[in-house]
Amino acid sequence: MAPETVVTVDHNKPSQAATPQQQGGALDWIKIDVEYFKSTPGLLKVIELILGIICMSLGTPYSSSWYVFVAVTAFITTLMWSFVYLLSVKDALKIPINWVLSELVSTALETLFYLIAFIVMFTSIYGTYGRNVAAAVFGIFNTLAYGYSSFLLYSEHRSGATGLA
Repeated sequence: MAPETVVTVDHNKPSQAATPQQQGGALDWIKIDVEYFKSTPGLLKVIELILGIICMSLGTPYSSSWYVFVAVTAFITTLMWSFVYLLSVKDALKIPINWVLSELVSTALETLFYLIAFIVMFTSIYGTYGRNVAAAVFGIFNTLAYGYSSFLLYSEHRSGATGLA
């Protein structure tokens, strides 16, 4: 005897092929957070990026390679931190990173490097004098912006915030 197969069809129920499946996509973790850039640290990041573009355009490797290196490196790291906040990477990653301390170290180093770089640009005798002075002045402005960001991050770190997700 062969085994019998019984198929029951319910015409009132939609088939599973007709309903879209709700699976998590590869980019479901991304949550755009524009509100961060309305806060003081967010506005400082935007200011640092704008001043960084100006510093990169005014600095020439002919007059000071160190200044250009600092401007480009600080711009890239600030851009990366901006994307961390814009895409809410801190909330998406479930790894124990002290985000506040990491950003504090990064920003404090950028402050120190910009401080050295604008002094180097003021003392540079190569290239166009006016361009060197303009680069140094915008370097001072960016040093102040990074310094204030470092101060805010230090205050946040001292208050016990870790930024752990």
